[in-house]
Amino acid sequence: MPYVNIQITKGASREQKAQLVKEVTESLVRVLGKKPEHTHVVIQEILEEDWGFSGMLTDEWKRQQAD
Repeated sequence: MPYVNIQITKGASREQKAQLVKEVTESLVRVLGKKPEHTHVVIQEILEEDWGFSGMLTDEWKRQQAD
């Protein structure tokens, strides 16, 4: 029973999340021969202030990139 955990920063639309679930499931079926009905995909959205990147919080990193 595959379990896939996708962690992303907040902001993806419902349609984008549905596409991720569909395509990840299809890949597991195609590559590993897993059954879709046994495949679980969990998407966790994390606030940018709760995600670190390049030694700083992601929201701050993005502000610096915009300057």
